[in-house]
Amino acid sequence: MHYQDLIKRMNSIGLSEWADVLQSQIDKGLSIDRHGDLPRWQNVINQLPDINSEKIDLNASAITVSNSKIDEQQKEKINSLLKELIPWRKGPYDVHGSYINTEWRSDFKWDRLKSHIQDLKGRRVLDVGCGNGYHGWRMLGAGAELVIGIDPSPLFVMQHQAINHFINNNNLYVLPLGIEAVPENLKFFDTVFSMGVLYHRRSPIDHLYQLKECLRKDGELVLETLVIDGDKNQVLVPKGRYAKMRNVWFIPSTDAISLWLERCGYKNIKLVDVNTTSTEEQRVTDWMQYESLADFLDPDDSSLTIEGHPAPKRAVFTAIAP
Repeated sequence: MHYQDLIKRMNSIGLSEWADVLQSQIDKGLSIDRHGDLPRWQNVINQLPDINSEKIDLNASAITVSNSKIDEQQKEKINSLLKELIPWRKGPYDVHGSYINTEWRSDFKWDRLKSHIQDLKGRRVLDVGCGNGYHGWRMLGAGAELVIGIDPSPLFVMQHQAINHFINNNNLYVLPLGIEAVPENLKFFDTVFSMGVLYHRRSPIDHLYQLKECLRKDGELVLETLVIDGDKNQVLVPKGRYAKMRNVWFIPSTDAISLWLERCGYKNIKLVDVNTTSTEEQRVTDWMQYESLADFLDPDDSSLTIEGHPAPKRAVFTAIAP
């Protein structure tokens, strides 16, 4: 994907500071030194057939792209090529008859939070840790003007490019970056999403400050993260792995997160959802054949992880930047 259109747009809407360095950031993020499979993935995208999409539905549970005139040979080719980009973790998608049954039913999370957030119509959104951009498509479906997603995984960027090959939309971008690449004190975005990121940060308080710096005055933060039960002083710091994940640092209680957000200067802090992750929402599929949630839980007690920690429970908060 060529990002020159985004860079021009950023220059025109007050993001010149970021636009000036974005191309070099992207070149570094998509360097073959970072992942040896990048040429293979790019070759997959280059082979995708050019098909006009009669129907594009960004509000369905599965992001849907279809054309009634596509033949079986083209369908088989698309399906085979998209499977070259396994594992697919966020979705689902339905691309010209290929149903990408992703590890996560990301639509479940969207359905839990969509009625609690501010109207996205006309808003400029930053999606931190966006994966392949599934929630970004849902944000566009809800009326967002521009969604910039950032995720350091080159595979997720390539998956987004594959989907956008058929949708051909220039209002959602997935960049191969972490939040450290976003200029400090930007104060630009109307809404910032951080979903499934906080517990991976060595300094969660710094992360909350970084998110606040991305928001304009009175912009909205949507924060989703793992939580545990307990009071405002309760925080789990796994000694080793958590649910077989190496990079989990802090899992606080919901009261602790509220306190953290308050200490970071946010206002109108609301806990809008708490949900125990189920094996219906996160599971092994033909499109993600590695271990998933069922393998991460104690086989004799599903209320515990395999290491003996409380099983994954996730909360969604909203808060307003001062």
